[in-house]
Amino acid sequence: MDVSLSFESFLEAAEKAAHRAMDDHSRTEYDEFALHAGVAVERFAKAVLVSKNPIYIAEMKGSSEMLFHLGGHRKASKVRTIGASEAIARLRTLDVLSPDRELDLLIEVRNGVAHSTSGEQAKGLMPVLAKTVELLLKELDISLEAFWGRWTTVVRLAVDQVRSAMYRDVQVRLRQARHTFEDRFNGLPQQVKEIVLDSPWSQEGETRAPMPIVGGLSGREIVLRLVAAKCPACSGRASVFYEKIASSPTATLLVPTALQCPMCRLELVTPDEIAASGTRIQALTLPPQPLESLFPGMSVDEWPED
Repeated sequence: MDVSLSFESFLEAAEKAAHRAMDDHSRTEYDEFALHAGVAVERFAKAVLVSKNPIYIAEMKGSSEMLFHLGGHRKASKVRTIGASEAIARLRTLDVLSPDRELDLLIEVRNGVAHSTSGEQAKGLMPVLAKTVELLLKELDISLEAFWGRWTTVVRLAVDQVRSAMYRDVQVRLRQARHTFEDRFNGLPQQVKEIVLDSPWSQEGETRAPMPIVGGLSGREIVLRLVAAKCPACSGRASVFYEKIASSPTATLLVPTALQCPMCRLELVTPDEIAASGTRIQALTLPPQPLESLFPGMSVDEWPED
């Protein structure tokens, strides 16, 4: 296979770009940081894909000659591989990375799609680089120290601060939601609350039919909603919102990206917030046909509102 497309080549390029990005950030050259950070993520993503199968970085548009080139059977007239966004999307399909709008923003800033103002937008993206690299290093079983060298302490702090800040925020919202839930039953007999929690719709394992969401959630396109999770705040049944991450001729992958509970009004709006709440919700792999066809006898219009 082409040496320039080898795992070692991509990993070396990723490390070089990541270190340059950290140097840029320390010199307050934030636009340059975004450029090098985006390159680092792209190279690292391709390194992980190549480690699994070199064909995973093939650009599938047009001719199939890159498949044979990466397979080592024929030399392509023009070497083409996927870009950063597609590399990240394929890693999400493989459950190596989760949906992360900050990571998407980093790639957009790097590509010039999203323009930062005096570097301020790019300035706050250093934790995204640190967190993404940590996940990819874990996939390759490479230590932080081996990759980051003198920058190890800085990136550890960046990741820990992001995690701890989000964790604290989620825990505060869980407590607030519990208070909201208790207030709803203030002055009522204890058995009223127990009846509500014991009702069929709130029992664990009781799953309502999925339904598509029109208009999305907070501006996002949500393709599926399931009343299928135990609320981490009040133990009632919460709605889980799924986004489509990838599809193939044989399956569609949906991942949980938000949770809402009608009983205590808890809202968790990212996969990281769901994880920080202690709730574990599995991704769904469904046949590629329209969702309503999976539930014959019930039209989309007849699916329940709640």
